[in-house]
Amino acid sequence: MPGLEQAPTELVNRVSEREALIGFLKAVREGTGRALVLSGDAGLGKTALLDDMTARAHGFRVLRVSGMQSEMELAFAGLHQLCSPMLERVEVLPKPQQLALRTAFGLAEGPPPARFMVGMAVLSLLSETSRERPLLCVADDLHWLDRASAQALGFVARRLGADPVGMVFGARTPTDEVAGVPELRLRGLADQHAHELLATALTGPLDMRVRDQIVAETRGNPLALLELPRTMSREELAVGFGFPGTAPLSGQIEQSFARQLDALPDDTRLLICLASAEPSGDAKLIWRAAGRLGLSHVVARPASDSGLADFGHRISFRHPLLRRAAYRSATAGQRRAVHRALAESTDPIADPDRRAWHRAQSTDGPDEAAAAELERSASRAQARGGPNAAAAFLEQAAALTVDPARRGDRLLAAAHANLQAGSYDRVHELLAIVRAEPLTELQSARADLLHGNVAFTSGLGKDAPPLLLKAAGRLEPLDLDLARETYLKAWMAAMFAGDLAVGGSLADVSRAARRLPVSAHPDAAELVLDALAQVIVESPAVAAPVLRRAVSAIVDASLTPDEVLRWGWFAHAAAIGGWDFTNWRLLLDRELEVLRTMGAFDLLPIVLVTLGTVTAWSGEFAASTAMFAEAETICEATGAPAAAFGPTMLACLRGDEEKAVPLLRAMIAETQVTGQGVSVTYANWVAAVLYNGLGRYHKALAAAVESSESSADLFTALWALPELIEAATRTGDVEAAEAALARLAESTTAGGTDVGLGLEARSRALLSDGGVAERHYLEAIERLGRTPLRPELGRAHLLYGEWLRRDNRRVDARGHLKTAHELFTELGMRAFAERARRELLATGERVRHSAVDSESTLTAQETLIVRLASNGLTNPEIGAQLFLSARTVEWHLRKVYGKLGITSRRQLATALNQNGELPDR
Repeated sequence: MPGLEQAPTELVNRVSEREALIGFLKAVREGTGRALVLSGDAGLGKTALLDDMTARAHGFRVLRVSGMQSEMELAFAGLHQLCSPMLERVEVLPKPQQLALRTAFGLAEGPPPARFMVGMAVLSLLSETSRERPLLCVADDLHWLDRASAQALGFVARRLGADPVGMVFGARTPTDEVAGVPELRLRGLADQHAHELLATALTGPLDMRVRDQIVAETRGNPLALLELPRTMSREELAVGFGFPGTAPLSGQIEQSFARQLDALPDDTRLLICLASAEPSGDAKLIWRAAGRLGLSHVVARPASDSGLADFGHRISFRHPLLRRAAYRSATAGQRRAVHRALAESTDPIADPDRRAWHRAQSTDGPDEAAAAELERSASRAQARGGPNAAAAFLEQAAALTVDPARRGDRLLAAAHANLQAGSYDRVHELLAIVRAEPLTELQSARADLLHGNVAFTSGLGKDAPPLLLKAAGRLEPLDLDLARETYLKAWMAAMFAGDLAVGGSLADVSRAARRLPVSAHPDAAELVLDALAQVIVESPAVAAPVLRRAVSAIVDASLTPDEVLRWGWFAHAAAIGGWDFTNWRLLLDRELEVLRTMGAFDLLPIVLVTLGTVTAWSGEFAASTAMFAEAETICEATGAPAAAFGPTMLACLRGDEEKAVPLLRAMIAETQVTGQGVSVTYANWVAAVLYNGLGRYHKALAAAVESSESSADLFTALWALPELIEAATRTGDVEAAEAALARLAESTTAGGTDVGLGLEARSRALLSDGGVAERHYLEAIERLGRTPLRPELGRAHLLYGEWLRRDNRRVDARGHLKTAHELFTELGMRAFAERARRELLATGERVRHSAVDSESTLTAQETLIVRLASNGLTNPEIGAQLFLSARTVEWHLRKVYGKLGITSRRQLATALNQNGELPDR
């Protein structure tokens, strides 16, 4: 690919674009990573500008790759071409990155690499290479680059930091893979410059009116101005040409190329078609194939003499549109012939996938042998972490398959590969094709399962539960294990969707799952499904023993990483259902470690946000902030939307109404798009915490009622009950408080943990009087004191102190109110701290406003980096975790040293403690 298709288009004007690219190079040369998408229609001169830029990149090492439409199905083909000159440095990368890159390039065997681990490996490789001199990476025709390569390069472009690395993409329009990368959009030439360029393509004088018409019709497109006149007769040039709007401009240019090709001898046109069908430009391969077609070197001369193609060491065309015109202008028979010759000339050992693809294109009907070869290529693509390529191979294999059953299997496999790749529209298209086939019952059930999975995975939360429920029912008599797994996913989908689900409620899923036969020796998955279904169909009390058994089975089991990912979320639900925060956190820690090791960065933010929620609830705000910041960093790197759960919870716990309210509104509004009612349940729960802290009990009650009555995320609905009880007792709604307490007690008593029983005791005290109330308050303080939930302990002291003051026991009240005030102040919970301060004043105690939650001098990313550094991680280890190069980590640390007034890493811990940057670990 490097060196191919470099259009010789002369640059006319383009002053502002050149200046922008010169400024880009200057910034990179000075040590700042930069990325840019140079976009514009075909023929506007993107390649010429990129040529000009690379010519000006004095002192840079330049790496270049061009996408090829016919190579889009070969996973990491473009990335391999770009990185090949640097692969001698791969040994310095961290071992997981080394393995990921080698596996992706087919240089080593290993588990399929996660796509973002490949991207991280490329980032590290570019960083290492740029240590000697600045590095410029140019990827032209991004729209024709294989998607695995485009995703990896887009990832790198978003993570360039303090490395002297520049990445420039040439594309007709920016693709999803480079979302967020700055764009420089090319337009047509101004009339004056278009006139100048047109004059260089003419051999004689031209009437000014005709000239103006040509410029207007080409819209100042440089390639059109140069190429279209080549094939116009003298008469056409005299009277003008074409008619505005009759065909896309790229089509007109391609037609002009086709007319130039038509003027060549037949054997030359066949050779040109052969070269256009093999994007590598490998002259040896193309001439071997030419020999099979009876073509000699002599037939290349007319194409070379006309400047259409260069048959040198590597065979290249004047422009990519010329390559496409050469292929499309050939007959179907000629195209099959050249692909057959290329397949027979390609080494089946060294390049089996390219050979399989050429062989498939050479067939004129069903061919099981070719289909089987494509299927093997799909397996290799999957093993290298290229689901897009696997999907393309499988779709082509299905098209060549005669046997209906095998064709159905291959179509379903292609749909599943597209699901893995995130190509959801294509999954739906393939499912429509599959359903027109004569399917077996199992194939039909698998199609239903794919339909449900794509709804769940793509964020169409309300559509997923009924689809998955239907699939699970059909799978029961066919594959019981797969049916159970599908019921689990349907259960989770129904919980996330809540009231927004269109059929397939939690009750529906749970009742269906309970009808499954019980195994003599149930595994962890079966235990979890049975426990969760019992919570809904029976009651928390009935389900409690099974919940504990299920959690223990998963905690104690020696699960593989894949099993941890498959069952982790369901184990979380079982732990939360029993108020078992200890095992919930243990499960989250284990899952986090597995995800980091596997490089499953698409799932990592979800676990980080969940673990951050537990951590924030424990009062470790600095640690949870770091987790939420890391989740946002990963989302920024991967292009995924960042969830607002974490920042919203922290703002509510801190009592920061100004920050919290916009976040709460945004979470609730987003639910209308995603169809996941869990966001509303969560938002209302933390809103109730916020308003209870602020003493706005009517607002707290409304939010708590909304959350507790939701069927989305039934566990968060339970967490809202203590908030509801506190707000209801403060507003005089005893009936609502008593009903909520009955629901809470059913769950907490069954769970039997200090967290649940402590919250129940605190809530029960609010509805009691005299000695009974006091016993419950003291029980709450004792139980919550044994848990990590320090904010809940502080609230128990606060409520007890308030109760004592109202009972005129001011001296006793002061002790508990002081404890609460000091704890809330230490944690940074300003609303609850102020509430405790006001109560202390009412007892006659003099107490000042405390400065809580002081503004950090460090950014969120800097805080995260120094936390990791203070925990002993090296710069490469920190970079691998945060998708940064080691040099960028060092750059951030130098900024931190300046802010904290220190000079070395050894001084970090002391300085951080003195500045209060990391009050907890």
